[in-house]
Amino acid sequence: MTKTEENAAEEPFLTTIEAAAWLRLTKNTLEKMRVQGRGPEYRKHGRYVRYHIEDLVDWSKANKRRSTSDAD
Repeated sequence: MTKTEENAAEEPFLTTIEAAAWLRLTKNTLEKMRVQGRGPEYRKHGRYVRYHIEDLVDWSKANKRRSTSDAD
């Protein structure tokens, strides 16, 4: 188990950097997806953006594809 996965088990809310690492994306990619409205759901805790692990899992499952020709 990686350190990020260990933290996720203890703390369900991840920062953008942690969520990007969990999804194997860059921080910039996740931020761009958030601005465009096509990334995982996120929450605002004051001025901070946080991602809940369950939302990341749900988003990943919703984007499952069998072929590169599957529609977006």
